[in-house]
Amino acid sequence: MEDYAISEDEHYGDDCGFDEHYDDDCGFSDGFEEPESESRRPNEEASSSQVITKDSLLAAQRDDLQKVMDLLSVKDHHARTLLIHYRWDVDKVFTVFVEMGKEWLFKEAGVTVAEHNDLYPVHSSSGDVRCDICMEDKPANGTTTMDCGHCFCNECWTEHFIVKIKEGQSRRIRCMAHKCNTICDEGKIRNLVCTTHPDLAEKFDRFLLESYIEDNEMVKWCPSVPHCGNAIRVEKDKYREVECDCGMQFCFSCSSEAHSPCSCLMWKLWMGKCQNESETVNWITVHTKPCPKCLKAVEKNGGCNLVYCICGQTFCWLCGAATGSAHTWDSIQDHSCGRYTEEQEKNLELAKKYLWRYIHYHNRYKAHSDSLKAEVQLKEKIYVKISKLEAGESASQDLRWVENGLYTLFRSRRALSYSYPFAYYMFGHELFQNEMTQEEREIKQNLFEDQQQQFEANVEKLSMVLEEPFEGYTEDKVTETRMKVLNLSYLVDNLCRTLYECIENDLLGALQHGSHNIAPYKSTGAEKASKLA
Repeated sequence: MEDYAISEDEHYGDDCGFDEHYDDDCGFSDGFEEPESESRRPNEEASSSQVITKDSLLAAQRDDLQKVMDLLSVKDHHARTLLIHYRWDVDKVFTVFVEMGKEWLFKEAGVTVAEHNDLYPVHSSSGDVRCDICMEDKPANGTTTMDCGHCFCNECWTEHFIVKIKEGQSRRIRCMAHKCNTICDEGKIRNLVCTTHPDLAEKFDRFLLESYIEDNEMVKWCPSVPHCGNAIRVEKDKYREVECDCGMQFCFSCSSEAHSPCSCLMWKLWMGKCQNESETVNWITVHTKPCPKCLKAVEKNGGCNLVYCICGQTFCWLCGAATGSAHTWDSIQDHSCGRYTEEQEKNLELAKKYLWRYIHYHNRYKAHSDSLKAEVQLKEKIYVKISKLEAGESASQDLRWVENGLYTLFRSRRALSYSYPFAYYMFGHELFQNEMTQEEREIKQNLFEDQQQQFEANVEKLSMVLEEPFEGYTEDKVTETRMKVLNLSYLVDNLCRTLYECIENDLLGALQHGSHNIAPYKSTGAEKASKLA
């Protein structure tokens, strides 16, 4: 271990704190604060994510609108229509403009800026305007003309807008004219609706404002409960784990709790499987038997040993073999339990294998999640130890190594916990059955498990050292403990990074079909979003 000896000043920065955000089922769901000024490795970039609050949302939206308005020389509502159509991707708007031209860009988004003299409304002999919707003559000041040139009475426009707002289509309300794709001017919509329904006009404005988050692939609401009201904006890569101002850490791609090294699909499948199976897995093994056709667990709810599965298959409860559907008092059609066949045993063993494989990975996932919860409680004890050290002979020493070691333990334990759901799907047949031969699967699984076990062993060592009663040690013994924590923290960090690199390059990177992306590893944990200026 001496080869890894470093000082805390080389690897850690200023003081750090932790937020206790965890749930009962899966360990941490919100996250914990990282050291505020922790030094970064050369290949780790500064934060490229930003917190958007209710107060800064309008400014963030206005910034993108101004970029489009300046480039294309269009009005505010035209810029918004373009950005909503292209999901607030300013670069995409610019790319389409360069490659396809302004006319095509506007047509696709429903923007009309040209004059349409041929569509001017028809005036009656009295000077009124004929509305083609209600077929009534209206005074000119009682009608409204949109950018496309179509003119209808204010009453018809208002009813049209009210219906669309109530249907949740506020972001892109089209003209009423037949086969007209022009998006209506938001200012005219607001003025007409506000006259009779000010509450709907307010709702309309809120929808337009929130479209910057709802329709934007690079902006997501913080999934905290209760909701903090913040959103997070990222640049370029959406596969990352971020931390909101409220302390919530989550996967930006799927908005669930931070779950790397699992991909989003793996985590979604695992959570569904846990909710459906983990709490009753022990009961299942005792009270059910697998269907020989679909392998689903079937419970026997009567005295008859002829059991029906929901897939339609009938089988014998005594031996688990498929049978016919008819039976008498003393026999079941096409079946005799007294006759032993290797095929029956093979199917039964296969079903048991699948079940026990899930139990194996779930138990280890749950064990590390439980350890993480227990280690969170260790934080208070650590602070007590630090207080005693500061009051004793070690008062002159820098004790940040204790907190930083605890933070490394939290982060590594969580990654270790999530590595088991990853392994369950990576080396199973549910997602990658045709991606690898059995030989390739075994080689890659051995490679992964060797690294996982080495990582796991050192995480346990770090946990043990931090639980030592070092507050009562002599100064020399405290110094020895400090070096153990620093060495193990550095080693655990490197092993975790190596495990991630193995997953990204050797396992997921080698896939031929489908794409599974994970958040890149960062020694500092989830990226703490900065406040939008």
